Amino acid sequence: MTVRVLIADDQDLVRAGFSMIIEARDDLTVVGEAGDGESAVRLAARLAPDVVLMDVRMPGLNGIEATRRITAAADPPKVIILTTFDLDEPLYAALRAGAAGFLLKDVRPADLAEAVRVVARGEALLAPSVTRRLLDRFTATEPRPPVRPDALAALTGREMQTLELIARAASNAEIAERLVVTEATVKTHVSSILRKLGLRDRVQVVVLAYDLGLVRPRPCD
Repeated sequence: MTVRVLIADDQDLVRAGFSMIIEARDDLTVVGEAGDGESAVRLAARLAPDVVLMDVRMPGLNGIEATRRITAAADPPKVIILTTFDLDEPLYAALRAGAAGFLLKDVRPADLAEAVRVVARGEALLAPSVTRRLLDRFTATEPRPPVRPDALAALTGREMQTLELIARAASNAEIAERLVVTEATVKTHVSSILRKLGLRDRVQVVVLAYDLGLVRPRPCD
């Protein structure tokens, strides 16, 4: 199956560079390019891509609001936010808006292509090198509601441990090693967590864990 990609960035050279990387892969193709948020929303509805590569800062409608509108549609594409570490606050907002993950703009070509494949499969792109810094730094100043036990009462003890490790950006392999179980068991726990809490993917698990105060952010650098 060929993964259809929409690229949204206000810089022509960035769009051209990402397009060349995507088109160089047999299993990926670019179906459209947008130079602003409004165009991204419009093209996402019309072209029905599988994945949208979304810049945060664009003229007019920014990438966060564009992401919110795109993911609010029926059967929406997955959105990957393109960013630098200088944009922590809007990125956390983008998580809430439904983004499936993050990429730095200096990402290596092979990593960009693989990231597109990962989110197209329905997985969240939670690279520890990005997610830990983004969430730890921003949530240090983000007010959180108190823990609501009723929201978590359906989870087993193992599922709670898995949830907390997901929130710390641990991979399935890392969780399996920590809990001394197989990766297949971890996948079962993750699926059960998503189902019981009515969440879409691992990104939403991270947001929930921080919102409920289950994970304490590290002090900002």
